[in-house]
Amino acid sequence: METIKIKYFDSELDKLTYIDGKSDWIDLRASETTELKKGEFRLIPLGVAMELPAGYEAHVVPRSSTFKNYGILQTNSCGVIDGSYCGDQDMWQMPAYAIRDTVIHKGDRICQFRIMKNQPAIVFEEVDSLNNQDRGGFGTTGVK
Repeated sequence: METIKIKYFDSELDKLTYIDGKSDWIDLRASETTELKKGEFRLIPLGVAMELPAGYEAHVVPRSSTFKNYGILQTNSCGVIDGSYCGDQDMWQMPAYAIRDTVIHKGDRICQFRIMKNQPAIVFEEVDSLNNQDRGGFGTTGVK
């Protein structure tokens, strides 16, 4: 079991919980009410800073209901928070773009994260051929 040091910027926010066996993802909440007009971009504060275990990074993505409920897209698709982003003022945020007018209220669950081991050290070996069969091009496995 890994330990993560966490700093909360607002004592009123629900504390993060990990439910073993239910999901590998942990919900994050907006730490302030944010109003966005269609076409606006904003960094939505999540009210936490963390010191991840050595050798780990966090992957932050929207919850499955975020687009439906709030009409926002996370602009970096998957946010990656590396282990060095761990200072007292390094609050996690979600970069969001609104496709409609919306209000995200303080405490709303808008995204989720999980920690992943950092990529191992790799070496690229240049070759003239990979000696494998071609699959037929990008996106050729079909739609069904």
